[in-house]
Amino acid sequence: MNIAITNGILLMPPAFRAGLGAWSRSDGRSGSPTWDQAANASLVPADQDFGPCLEIAKQQTTTSLRFMGETPMIPGVYLRVSARVKAVAGALAGVRIAGWAGNASRGAVTGLVTTGPTVALRTYGEVVEVSAIVGVGRRAGVDMPWGTAAAYGHFGLDLVGANGGAVRIESIRIEDITAAFVPSLLDWVDVRDFGAVGDGVTNDRAAFVAADRASRGGAVLVPEGVFFISGDLSIESRIRFQGRIVTPAATRVSLMRSFDFPTYADAFGDETLGLQKAIQALLGYTDHISLDLCGRRVDLGAPLIVTELAPTTDGFSNRRVIQNGSIQAKPGPAWEVGRTASPASYNPAQPLLLSAVTNVAAIEVGSRITGNGVGREVYVTARDVAKKTLTLSQPFYGGAGTRTYAFERYRYLIDFSGMREVSRLNFAKIDFNSGRVASGVMLAPKGEMIQFSDCYFTRPVNRGITSIGRGCQDLLVDNCQFLSDDMDLPAQQRTTIAINTNANDIKIRNNRFVRFAHFLVANGGGHIISGNHWFQGDGSGEGLRYAGLVLTQPNVQTTVTGNYIDNASIEWTNEHSALPNFTGSEFSFGGLTLTGNTFLCSNTAPWFTWITVKPYGTGHFIQGLNVVGNVFKALFGNITRIDRVDTSIADLNYANMRNLQFEANTFNGVNTYVANPLMVQHTQNTAAATWTTPALAGLPSQGWAKSVQSVVTETPLLTAAGVRSDASPTVTPEIGSSRRQIRLSWAQPLRGRVCIYALMDRPN
Repeated sequence: MNIAITNGILLMPPAFRAGLGAWSRSDGRSGSPTWDQAANASLVPADQDFGPCLEIAKQQTTTSLRFMGETPMIPGVYLRVSARVKAVAGALAGVRIAGWAGNASRGAVTGLVTTGPTVALRTYGEVVEVSAIVGVGRRAGVDMPWGTAAAYGHFGLDLVGANGGAVRIESIRIEDITAAFVPSLLDWVDVRDFGAVGDGVTNDRAAFVAADRASRGGAVLVPEGVFFISGDLSIESRIRFQGRIVTPAATRVSLMRSFDFPTYADAFGDETLGLQKAIQALLGYTDHISLDLCGRRVDLGAPLIVTELAPTTDGFSNRRVIQNGSIQAKPGPAWEVGRTASPASYNPAQPLLLSAVTNVAAIEVGSRITGNGVGREVYVTARDVAKKTLTLSQPFYGGAGTRTYAFERYRYLIDFSGMREVSRLNFAKIDFNSGRVASGVMLAPKGEMIQFSDCYFTRPVNRGITSIGRGCQDLLVDNCQFLSDDMDLPAQQRTTIAINTNANDIKIRNNRFVRFAHFLVANGGGHIISGNHWFQGDGSGEGLRYAGLVLTQPNVQTTVTGNYIDNASIEWTNEHSALPNFTGSEFSFGGLTLTGNTFLCSNTAPWFTWITVKPYGTGHFIQGLNVVGNVFKALFGNITRIDRVDTSIADLNYANMRNLQFEANTFNGVNTYVANPLMVQHTQNTAAATWTTPALAGLPSQGWAKSVQSVVTETPLLTAAGVRSDASPTVTPEIGSSRRQIRLSWAQPLRGRVCIYALMDRPN
């Protein structure tokens, strides 16, 4: 680059023979004394070495010669100021290039280096060339780095040292030598050329901004060095890092055209910090909606806590994507689970509040709560240290009282718990590799439409995806694989849970879950769970099998369709209810549809069932359950039946059962066929006026035989004398102590065989 050509700027001062009125005897500013009136200066018309030149008799310790023209200081431009001189008589002096720096207001800029190296004149008549380089940037070879404060300069030379000598000066030359520093054809600019210091202390933000503006569609180079940036920085150009930047935690750096993880890792000289700052920028309203890890793996030695890396970001609800890479935990003390215990009081009238918590300050937000009367997957959503209260993600079922509760705070690869709300954040094609020391992702207390697609959750030590509030509203988990850290343990020893949710309308689709204690513990309703494969068996003979899917809201409005449910059950409870007894002012168990699923078990205890209802209070019943078109298959040992009611806390009210559809299912290796309506054949070998069936075991939940849909005779009805009689019976349901028998009453004693379609409910 040569600004005399590209910018049309005339750099070279006029020759001395044009007159000395353009040359100052001091700093070069307008009004300063000039050499055309000086008694100790004269023009020499024909020097044998120089031709026309200026001769000065040195009379002052520092004799100054400055061009009064204003030479502009342009970022990225470097100037060489030079002169040829020689001593001709008297005392020998020294000579140096010098200048005066002015700002845009015509004031002096202080604190700068304004002189070049001094060259001694040792012999009369010896021609000596003296020069110095001046520019904005602090670069090797620059004698006078002036930074961005100087807008222009008055350049020339100083005669220093002994007085009484005579010195001749050929001319003063000012030349653009930028090409010596930056090749003219490169399409990038160097931040040093715009005043960046790179000492790790000086705030170089302004230089980065200036370089970005000057790149004009090219790129910005950050050379070797440590560049301190204080204040949010947005770089519109492409940028390349040889050195690195450091910032305060709150400073957001947005690399708009180089917005990917490798660039941020280079920018901050550390992969972990680079990922943190990239996520900080992603949630900082950049123009980018996605952060690409570019297939890279990021090792984390500690949880990535979003509120620490972005302390000014309280909530975020614009669509953003983090994609295409691996986030892996490295073993270390930062992953240790926090554990504490504390007495506290619970009142069902305030179902989401735990009060009088003794050591509330020691309990972290996001801690899981266990203790008597606490259901599965209840977390601390917020705390008030002054009031000694904790806000809960779900109510306790155990009633009022003061009890001692345990609190466990798991450590997550990415932790949003400190934020108020996060919505519309997507993770795509990410391997969350917990390395058997960490959990996966903890969601914010509030939010909606969080999505995980095509991700792996590998060996989470405690949890995969945790919701501590309603930040899971409309959660989408699609095409992911979850690999438990408990895979090598028998089912009864497993503690890891893949996902828990508290809000409504989640979609869990086409995923694979391997050997968790539970793959999903879900409160809320309106869920769609389809196309998944979850298996939780082990190699034990007649091994225990537990719930894969746990639904904790009684009226769930949930569809479970097209899943492969392998050695695990679906457990339906109301454990997240502050008043677990049915009061009549609520809906009881209902709204669940199971269609088109494949249920498999193998090597399991015969009392295992795939569908379990567990009421945590009295008076509940089923008022809407569809189990239609499923396949149930037991291998290596039959099981008794497919469903049961867990009465360890309470039983169902069978008198209120209604709207159960169990039909078109296929059974293999199951001793008891379960259906509603249930087809029962009854043979009466001896003529009797009253026929009573055995207790019907095949009604869902072993419910009461509440009604009969039809009675069809399959053989002629014969009297004791063998005479055929065409008759119809009177039907009486709910016979016997179990109320699972049906009585047929005839007008006369008869014998024969009938087919009865019995129901355990009365559809409303």
